Amino acid sequence: MIGDKEDMQQNQSLESKSESEPESEPESEPVIAPLKSSAPDFDFNLKELAGSMGDFGTLVPLAVGYIVIVRLNPAGFLVMLGLTNIILGLVYKIPMPLQPKKVVAGAAIAQKWSPSLVYGTGLSLGITWLGLSFTKLKGEPLIEKIAKYTPECVIRGILLALGISLAITGFEMMVSGLVFGIISIILIILLRNNKKAPAALALVILGLVVMAFQGQLFGVMSFSFTLPPFIVPSIESMWRGMILAGIAQIPLTITNATIVVAALIKDYFPERAVSEKKILLNQGIMNVTAPFFGGFPMCHGGGGLVAQYSFGARTGGANIMEGSIEMILGLFLAGSIVDLFSAFPIGIIAAMLIFVSFQLVKFIKDVKIKKDIVIMLITAILSVVTNMAIGFITGVIIFHALKKAKILE
Repeated sequence: MIGDKEDMQQNQSLESKSESEPESEPESEPVIAPLKSSAPDFDFNLKELAGSMGDFGTLVPLAVGYIVIVRLNPAGFLVMLGLTNIILGLVYKIPMPLQPKKVVAGAAIAQKWSPSLVYGTGLSLGITWLGLSFTKLKGEPLIEKIAKYTPECVIRGILLALGISLAITGFEMMVSGLVFGIISIILIILLRNNKKAPAALALVILGLVVMAFQGQLFGVMSFSFTLPPFIVPSIESMWRGMILAGIAQIPLTITNATIVVAALIKDYFPERAVSEKKILLNQGIMNVTAPFFGGFPMCHGGGGLVAQYSFGARTGGANIMEGSIEMILGLFLAGSIVDLFSAFPIGIIAAMLIFVSFQLVKFIKDVKIKKDIVIMLITAILSVVTNMAIGFITGVIIFHALKKAKILE
């Protein structure tokens, strides 16, 4: 009986403590609102559709470059992008960003690669990701070992660098479309949390209306059914592409496309966290498959996830809707896609990039210790000035050197 009374007293004290805890929490709002455990697997509404278009600001310019300059097959480009998006949405039931590999895309467009070189590079990188995803160090996946060794301040530094880079690109593009850029920013501010007229969807509609008014929409559209090509990348294109850009792509994919994405998913969707190994495995499977059907080298990306989430995506429905649109464009409008993408008002794309850049920069609020702030800034500055691989490695080395010297304690 005495034990029962003590248990009752302990339970009462615990209950009273739990009831009083919310009052002691800080009143400041969190940087992000995590997904509730009761959230549905799939939603197909305007907000999800708007979220699916959140990263169009980075996708469209690279898509135009790939198709116009490199001459990638539009049907293969869009159908494989769309199919991969649909599969990711069905499997993970959360927004899973899908973007071109930036180092490879930049090199291919700037150096005017042949399509075969792009396909070969994608296949080589896919094999690389598969190998790394199954590589273990002391019984633990190597990529997860690297993730555990990566401090939070370095991850936030990479996100800050992404935000700065996107802002610079956005403002540069804004110069060529200032009027529509300003209008778009105002629309984003007014409609950011509007469920009936989400900002990203409103911007896409605005762009289509402008194109129609200028005679650049219906005048260039021509419907014809087109299947993706079947391609077998050569061994020469595989090793040559790795030398030209593939090797430089590896550290960026490990950091921004894998470790950072896994960290963001844990923040946004704690009930549906995805391991670094699975994310790297995704990128391996998609890149050993897509090149055979005209697909380009693809990866995930921290900026893409922040963009989709910021514009409203919360479920796998966003990926499914985006993928469906891309497949329809690839199968029925492949011949018109270059003109359609090129005619879309650049000021609207610039505004989307600038908005996403501010959402990325907001993550620095999570870093509060002064020494961690310094490491975060060093990581960000080096990532912007040189590249993310150098910023990442330098940030990790400084953090653990200071920790070993007990300066961070």
